[in-house]
Amino acid sequence: MDRVTVMLLLVAAFSAAAGQLLFKIGASGRVGLLQFINLPILAGLAMYAVGTVLWIYVLSAEKLVNVYAFTALSFVLVYLGGILLLGEEIAIGGIIGVLLVLSGLYLITSYGA
Repeated sequence: MDRVTVMLLLVAAFSAAAGQLLFKIGASGRVGLLQFINLPILAGLAMYAVGTVLWIYVLSAEKLVNVYAFTALSFVLVYLGGILLLGEEIAIGGIIGVLLVLSGLYLITSYGA
């Protein structure tokens, strides 16, 4: 993959992660269906849409097995965002998992199909 493709996938992963974090913020403490229609959730949907459009664009030119590996990056970003932005607890297993996911992403994109 070239640098532009990787940059687009990074933006897509960050957009998806931002969307998930905004979903959490918008959903926290709400129980009624209409309460879930709020600015953080709407902003999360917009961020997620940006990531999806970029994702589809990259899929038009790259192999699915390489592109899909970047889905794992959004898991890492959401985990780190939960800790850094939402004050969630850090766990040693989570850190090990993040390192394993990043290692796997590196291996797939460097030596994959």
